[in-house]
Amino acid sequence: MTSRITSAFLTLVAISAAGAGGYYAGSNGFRVEGLALSAPATSVAAPAASGPVIYYRDPDGKPFYAATLRKTADGRDFLPVLASEDVSFDGQGSTSGNPSAPDPNPAVTSENKKVLYYRNPMGLPDTSPVPKKDSMGMDYLPVYDGEDNDDGKLKISLGKMQRTGVRSEQAASRVLTVPVRAPGTIQLDERRISVVATRSDAFIEKVADITTGDKVKKGQDLVRLYSPDIATAGAQYVTELSDPVRRSVLGGARQRLENLGAHADLIKEIERTRKVPLAVPWTASQDGVVLERNAIDGMKAAPGDVLFRIADVSTVWALADIADRDLPRIATGQNVTVRVRGFDDRTFAGKVSQIYPQVNKETRTTRVRVELANRDGILRPDMYVEAEIATGSEQPVTSVPASAVLDSGMRQIVLIDKGEGRFEPRVVTVGRRNTDYVEIREGITPGDDVVVAANFLIDAESNLKAALRGLAPDTPKPDQPGEKPL
Repeated sequence: MTSRITSAFLTLVAISAAGAGGYYAGSNGFRVEGLALSAPATSVAAPAASGPVIYYRDPDGKPFYAATLRKTADGRDFLPVLASEDVSFDGQGSTSGNPSAPDPNPAVTSENKKVLYYRNPMGLPDTSPVPKKDSMGMDYLPVYDGEDNDDGKLKISLGKMQRTGVRSEQAASRVLTVPVRAPGTIQLDERRISVVATRSDAFIEKVADITTGDKVKKGQDLVRLYSPDIATAGAQYVTELSDPVRRSVLGGARQRLENLGAHADLIKEIERTRKVPLAVPWTASQDGVVLERNAIDGMKAAPGDVLFRIADVSTVWALADIADRDLPRIATGQNVTVRVRGFDDRTFAGKVSQIYPQVNKETRTTRVRVELANRDGILRPDMYVEAEIATGSEQPVTSVPASAVLDSGMRQIVLIDKGEGRFEPRVVTVGRRNTDYVEIREGITPGDDVVVAANFLIDAESNLKAALRGLAPDTPKPDQPGEKPL
């Protein structure tokens, strides 16, 4: 009973101390207010450190470092720090908790590279010849020999490349079309509109059962009318058909019928029956849709009065308004994709057939005409449309993804992937652009690997290292006597 009470008491003391933050991990268990609670030994011995000594640190963990062996104020030696124990953001050392883990980029490990200096971890223009910490307690980052070169190339560890998502793609020859988008409207083809009218005075006896919007066929009867002039010319033509002598003396009656607008079927009927009908049919001159009906039963029509207006809507125009800045890229024959508002699931293909010579002085736009097939009659006059004109040459050009170009405003740069974490900035001359690719006129050739993802991070790293090179202390060379080592 006493042992159970003692055990419960110790447990209660341990829980209370933990809640108040009064416990800490010891080497053999948990120590609570002078009481040691043994814990099972489950820790695994850390792998032994390896590599050469790169610097020395204070034995008490204070932020004091030295490039050579030194002692504390009370005479104790500074502790050596081996290469595998150094902390680095480039994937070297023990940042992952395993000091002996292999470096993802052995080409830049501290075992075969010399530390030139240490730079500020926040990118500030501050370097140190020996390890140190910044004001927030962060370790300065080592810069190894070979990383700080002046050949214009930048080296990035493979570990950092994987973390930042660096990705490359080959430059290639592509047909680069640059779309120009412009609003517009649907209009009727002016060449496919006709009117039905008489060429002489006429009286409308009967109008066919046709209204505005109806479809008609060529030769279909629209009205029956009486025309004194047509009746007179028809009677003269019948006389000439019956008397060859009078035909040779008078003649021309058939021509007068044609001049008055009598259609061929009416003339053939007169020739067959040798009679002139009192009311003659007036027919449609083409297939199409009736846009306008002015004929009324019993009305008198003067010469030239429009009885019907008919339009063939199988082909229509899309008139797009092109802004001044885009007009130089437009040419006849270019492919056009037209989208109609309200029919988002359909597109209509056509070509630029006409660039109008006038510029609207109010909107600073120029009209471009596109012919579109309209077999199902969906496209109606005055509909709003959006036209996308594929400008550009059909010849392939060297191009890269748009994300590969770093534009500073004064110049454009792409990063060439040289492999093994090496990158070279290259100044290029760009040309046409579309939503996905950019034409490169000078600077690279098809087949060059260019960075298309995380390139701005590499560019920032390059700018930082370039700035640090100007602030770093001079590194002594073996063949340059008189210079002091770090």
